[in-house]
Amino acid sequence: MEFGKINATAATLTKNRTEDAIVPISGMCATCVDGCIGMCEIGRSAYRGTEVMYPHPYGIISSAGEKAYPVDLSHFTMLGACKGAYGIEPDSNKAIFTNVNLERRIGHDKGIKLRIPIVIPGLGSTAIAKNNWEGLAVGAALSGVIVTIGENVCGMDTDAKIKNGKVIHSPELERRIKIFKEWQQDGYGAIVVQANVEDTKLGVHEYAIDKLGVEAVELKWGQGAKDIGGEVKIKDLKLAQMLKDRGYIILPDPYDPAVIQDFEHDVFQEFERHSRIGMVEKESFCKRVEKLRAAGAKYIFLKTGAYRPMDLALAVKCASEAKIDLLTVDAAGAGTGMSPWRMMCEWGVPGVELWSLLYQYLDRLAKKGKYIPDVAIAGGFTMEDQIFKGLALGAPYFKLVGMARAPLAAAMVGKNIGKKIEKGSVPVYVARFGRTKDEIFITASELRRKFGSEFDSIPTGAIGLYTYMKRVEQGVKQIMCGARKFALEHVSRNDMAALTHEASEISGIPYIMECDKKEAEKILED
Repeated sequence: MEFGKINATAATLTKNRTEDAIVPISGMCATCVDGCIGMCEIGRSAYRGTEVMYPHPYGIISSAGEKAYPVDLSHFTMLGACKGAYGIEPDSNKAIFTNVNLERRIGHDKGIKLRIPIVIPGLGSTAIAKNNWEGLAVGAALSGVIVTIGENVCGMDTDAKIKNGKVIHSPELERRIKIFKEWQQDGYGAIVVQANVEDTKLGVHEYAIDKLGVEAVELKWGQGAKDIGGEVKIKDLKLAQMLKDRGYIILPDPYDPAVIQDFEHDVFQEFERHSRIGMVEKESFCKRVEKLRAAGAKYIFLKTGAYRPMDLALAVKCASEAKIDLLTVDAAGAGTGMSPWRMMCEWGVPGVELWSLLYQYLDRLAKKGKYIPDVAIAGGFTMEDQIFKGLALGAPYFKLVGMARAPLAAAMVGKNIGKKIEKGSVPVYVARFGRTKDEIFITASELRRKFGSEFDSIPTGAIGLYTYMKRVEQGVKQIMCGARKFALEHVSRNDMAALTHEASEISGIPYIMECDKKEAEKILED
């Protein structure tokens, strides 16, 4: 079985010359011919070097690894029942999917309430996050979910004011928070500010809490896309120099006269900005949590990535001992920024394995009577069946599912449709539904009734995200209704079965032919 491919991918704009004759281990053409101009990744690297390490074109794409892991969520099937109901009276006139309750409350005091069990994880300083923030923030606010402002936003803000090494004003961070708060409905959802190594040095969390009224903050250990710090591309020399002055790692050196000359002569067009990796210790983590509480943080989250199992165990232990409010564990393979492509494809613990280990570690601590934080899992979730399976896999500990690329895609599509409407150039594929916002977006009439004249102020990117979330919401409700579970607290690992012995062995979920075996035998024997 081929799990991944190498040396040619749309992500790095590379391809093989002999596309039907590829050497599996190297990804090279079976016959590498003298005379080729270098269409593959090796060839392009021969003249563009490190540029080819990253997905292209930067700033207008999100990216995810192409590796097909041996086990994924499709290797499980959801189980339904034909009798009974949990969370509602077992009456056919009442046990209908529209009565499924997807609301969830999280945090030490259950003070963060969500309409659906979804968090949009850190969308930080990347151009694609910044350019689509209105759609993401307003859409999240309308949907009643959590949205997270990711790392490096203050550090990348050209208008930020930094005094004695600490940020005292960041218009961009203020803008992002304000947009969500202006559209938040009935207290549902939350805006979270994340911080990495550089953000912590800049005092971003303290600034967000004290000056911008943020209640929830997130410490970032890592992500599923890569096991190094965040990167972005910089097309402006002055910006590259400013970021180096602020302490970021900039490649090549934007103050080197030779580099400046090469940049001005278009030898290269982009600088790389890199963040530092953290150095995690349990004691220092707990001290940082206490410091944030003392600074006024009401809710404290931790986001970690697809690190090796013992580091996952450390994250669980730290989250338990520090009594944080939410632990998010992001599986390998996806991201919104400039992750090194080969790293994205080939590093980290895959989703099913990572979440299964997470369940085991949480269950072990729970049986010892230890504090268990609310938990979110992330790693390529897009549709309702995956959300249900993810929650069931780690029940009762998994409370939320993290989704970044899918909401971003919905917001981008909504935004782009809006631009086409304004130009009067709606594509045929979309125009079959109409040519106005009210005709194209199926939730437009609902939103217009609710908001009246304010409806016209809702960005189409937000309508796109809201409409997508409504589809996911109904989908999850239908699945839960079929499982006879009418509230999230009733979802359990018993609601699905493994389709392969390998999936069963990894997850501890019974193989389909072993499910209900004793119960079935008892029915047949009576």
